[in-house]
Parts: sequence; structure tokens; C-alpha cells
Amino acid sequence: MEHRQLGHSGLRVSRLGLGTMTWGHDTTAEEAASQLTAFVDAGGSFVDTADVYNDGESETVLGGLIGDVVPRENIVLATKAVARRTEGPFGGGASRGALLTALDGSLSRLKVDHIDLWQLHAWDASVPVEETLSALDAAITSGKVRYVGISNYSGWQLATAATLQAAKPAHHPLISTQVEYSLLERGVEREVVPAALHHGLGLLPWAPLGRGVLTGKYRNGTPADSRAASQNLSRYVEHHRTERAARIVQAVVTAADGLGTSPLCVALAWVRDRPGVIAPIIGPKDTGQLTGCLAAEDLELPRAIRAALDDVSAPTITYPERRMD
Repeated sequence: MEHRQLGHSGLRVSRLGLGTMTWGHDTTAEEAASQLTAFVDAGGSFVDTADVYNDGESETVLGGLIGDVVPRENIVLATKAVARRTEGPFGGGASRGALLTALDGSLSRLKVDHIDLWQLHAWDASVPVEETLSALDAAITSGKVRYVGISNYSGWQLATAATLQAAKPAHHPLISTQVEYSLLERGVEREVVPAALHHGLGLLPWAPLGRGVLTGKYRNGTPADSRAASQNLSRYVEHHRTERAARIVQAVVTAADGLGTSPLCVALAWVRDRPGVIAPIIGPKDTGQLTGCLAAEDLELPRAIRAALDDVSAPTITYPERRMD
């Protein structure tokens, strides 16, 4: 699998990331082990989790596999903090105390001595951003974190944080931003993508398959074994089951038929090669779905098909925003 530089840094990651949001709940430890092994065997390295996923169980499951199932040195390990909420003065949010406490918790659950990429899961308006960023500096200085990034920040939030961090005499720059980005969700192209490109942050798209809708599985109903049929994830999927989405999905299916591949591969290849994108993060339910995603590694969309998909999914961009292509 091809590897790419993440932002303006020396960190290299596989151009496909393995997400673990369902690990410890819908995905068992045995299935997680199978996925992780297949991903690394295919040349993948970037694995993403968060302390809030299934109340820490995702990190716990992953921590039980690192070292035993795959060597630690083969994994670029990423996790996130801010969103986890527990009782007590250090129970959540982006304060310095809460973040550093959360970091220690992640290290314990993951059973490692450092995190390769530690990300702020959300902007916290109740805490001065300077204090939040000071926690990132402390984490790197302590040796517990190698690189830092953000997630789900708007354009102005990204620009503010990146500018403040870069202005420090001995700064540790933000190198990535993780955002929802797919053919069904292109809103980040209005402000987030231009800000990320300007400040040198690599884009890590989550839900690159439109929360599963771009696979085409929901065109004729809701499969009983799908996430849309799950009590935990039905609302997550329903967000993208709209008339507009149906038109885009049909275009993806048509393109896949013409190329002799799957809609999944078409949708994944499209977002993987967008400006600024480094590694879309997939969240396969099982190893079979992972195998389907890995097949996109060999697909490069023809210019005409890419243009057609761009057109059918184009977001509304007006003054004072601008297009990236």
C-alpha cells in the first residue's frame, strides 16, 4: 500500500486508515484481530481510535492486539481526547488537566508508552484555546506523544489553532485534521480544506463511504445485517439517506459498472485523491468489508468519471468562499 507524508511533518502513514469506532461493541476482539492482521498484511499502518469509542473499549481491544497480533513498530497509532466524559474535575473537555488525564488513560488502555498521533476530538468553547494547545506541547515534551492534530474543527477554528501553535518559539505544529468527507458530505471544501492546505495540515476523512450509503446497499431497502438496522447506528446512517444522496449513489453505481469494480471502490478512490487528503479512515464491520476497501488501492478513476462525480455531488459554494479545483 502506498504511504504518504502527513501534513508538514516527517510522519508517513498508509493512504488508507483503519478505524475502530465499533470495536468493543459491534466488532468483537476476535474480528478486530482478523481485521488488524489483514490490514497490516496488505501494507496498512495507520490505525485510528478514540478514548470515547464505546467508553474506552475500542482502545482496550486495540491495546490487547498491539504487540501480540501485530508488532508495535508496524502501527502508526492514533487516538483522540476531549469528547470522553466522566465524573470528577478532570472528567472531560479540553482543559489542560482533563486532556493530560485522558492521555494517561489512553496509554493505559492501549498498553503503549506513546501515541504517534494524538488528536483533539472537538473544539471546546468553554476553555481558552491557548490552554488546550499547551496540553499538546506538554504531551509531546513528556515523550508520551509524537505528533498532534485536530478533529471536527471548523475552518476558523483550525486556522486559529494552527496560527497560535505555529507562533510559539519552540512550537509543535498541528499536522492533521480529521473531518467527515465523502461524495455525500463535501461541506468541508468551503472553508476547512482551504484552511488545512494553507496551514499545512493533512486531511484524514472519516466516513469516506458516506456512512455506508455509498456502497449502494441501501438502494432497495435496509438489509437486516446492516448498520442502518442496528439500534446503535441507525440514526448515524439515516443522516445520508436522502433524495440527493440517492442521485449520487446511482452515479457511483453507474461508474462502478463501467469500470468493472464496486461502488465502494469508486467512492473510496474519489475521496482518497482529493486535494489535501492523506488517508481516508474506513470502519469495516468485518474482514470481508475490509477486503473490499483494500481493493480500491489498485483503482485510479479516469478523469471523465471523476469530473462526472464532482458535478453530481458538488456542494453549494458562494461568496466569499471559493472552489479548490
